[in-house]
Amino acid sequence: MGDVVQIYEDYKERADFLTVYVREAHPTDEWQMKSNLKDDVCYAQPKTLEQRVTIANDFVKRFNFTLPFGIDDMSNAANDAYAAWPERIYIIDESGRIAYRGGIGPFNYKPEEAREWLAARYGGVKHEAPKSSTNAVPATGAAASPTPAPSAAAK
Repeated sequence: MGDVVQIYEDYKERADFLTVYVREAHPTDEWQMKSNLKDDVCYAQPKTLEQRVTIANDFVKRFNFTLPFGIDDMSNAANDAYAAWPERIYIIDESGRIAYRGGIGPFNYKPEEAREWLAARYGGVKHEAPKSSTNAVPATGAAASPTPAPSAAAK
């Protein structure tokens, strides 16, 4: 998730971004994984838009997710139009055509490919290496309100 957030921060002045929450990837009533229990991310597959909104709001708050966020409708129009489940990145150009279609996650989900496309189009973004400090402690790692997305229409 951090890669996508950094790409957003780097290119938000040059490109529009939208994350769309689609069906739950590992719901408790279908295909729950041990990592869901460990991370306390345990939801049944939502049956109503209200339930989807609740789960999406929890995600945004829990992970302090700063990207613009939409929610697929219960007919799964965005998911069906873009084969988005469980995760996928698309870049849509100014004419509304797909300019980049990323692989389906998790194994072929590669945000760095989207970054390369954006860099080729808008120029690369360089980041300074973190400054070292004698007092630095190694990081141990730790683990906008969403609104329903408009119905997706194939273009």
